[in-house]
Amino acid sequence: MSINFNNAIGIQLKLARTNNDWSLDVASKNTGVSKAMLGQIERGESSPTVARLWDIATGFHLPLSYFFLAIEDDNLPKNMLNTEAGISISTIFPFDLETKSEIFSLTLAPLHQQISAPHNEGVIELILVIEGSIEYLLEDQWHHLRTGEVVKFKANQKHGYRNVSESKAVFHNIIYYTGENRSSI
Repeated sequence: MSINFNNAIGIQLKLARTNNDWSLDVASKNTGVSKAMLGQIERGESSPTVARLWDIATGFHLPLSYFFLAIEDDNLPKNMLNTEAGISISTIFPFDLETKSEIFSLTLAPLHQQISAPHNEGVIELILVIEGSIEYLLEDQWHHLRTGEVVKFKANQKHGYRNVSESKAVFHNIIYYTGENRSSI
């Protein structure tokens, strides 16, 4: 029997709570996600958005790819997260304890914008545009990147990405967890 996307995310969330010996209340306080929403996600009744999943990962001090580990949906690659219209994320390299990094490929639909809350202290992101062009948000200013261009920034601040074109845009996102004690997953 395969585990679908919602159930897989729920399994990983429950495991993170158990490993930390956290109640839903404690998890809610650490992630900024309501107890009700966390409970729905754990039961597989709700599929979190990418932004919500980042909030949860940040609160637990876990890499984002941790939540992909139990996905066994025959219609969804194990490395693919596609929880909302306009964005899909696939894992190129899951979190590696030695390098404290993970690599994703993100595809933004035309005119899609994705805003991310600050990550934990010490998280650094590198963006490399593979196809099309994007704009990234830092310090409330949008900056343009074209195919082949790259940027590196501290992700412990509000940041975002948007595709302002009529064609899809693809970029790789390399995330380093330099200031955190990430455990093996």
